[in-house]
Amino acid sequence: MGDGTRVLVVEDDAEHREVYDRVLSEFYAVSTVASGARAVETMTDDTDVVVVDRPLPELSVATLVGELTNRYRDCCVGLVTRSEPHFDVDRWLGVDDYLVKPVTTEGLRETVEGLLALAEYDTTYRTLSQKRVRKSVLAQEQRSTRRQQNPECARLRADIERLERELDELPSASTGRRGQCNGEVASQASGRERPLCRDSGKGRAADTMDCAD
Repeated sequence: MGDGTRVLVVEDDAEHREVYDRVLSEFYAVSTVASGARAVETMTDDTDVVVVDRPLPELSVATLVGELTNRYRDCCVGLVTRSEPHFDVDRWLGVDDYLVKPVTTEGLRETVEGLLALAEYDTTYRTLSQKRVRKSVLAQEQRSTRRQQNPECARLRADIERLERELDELPSASTGRRGQCNGEVASQASGRERPLCRDSGKGRAADTMDCAD
């Protein structure tokens, strides 16, 4: 069992689900489901990252991701797909990152970590924006009423400076994410590490996945 970070894996292949669970459970609290419908039922406000293996039976990935992101805007979604898409995957599905099979253990973990960093960045930036707006409102109120400076302004300035420092220290929201969209992960899989998950159409289960630790 990992830390309190919650990851939901949506994968219709039982063997693949088992490997995803084994690899990720060392670091995170992992739930696995076999269908989009079960993902909708299982998803909660506490889920931090969703990993979706495409394609899925019954419910299209586009429909699933759209429903999840509409309900849970703070959750980041990673897509595992069998081929490098020739379209804007972010615009088409609303996902935050994707991996092209074959997927490596390292590539999967790095992608989840990147999604978590993105979620943290978004949360911090949202808080910073809210405090900036509040500070601006107080400043305008002070000018219009000619009152003495509100003590809250000093606290807001300190909070804003602290949040700005935190944002500077966080990994870039784009580092390790969109850079993977040009086959970087696939090239890693053919290099120093055996594939964790390899799509093989209708082949035998033993041919479908290599389990790499």
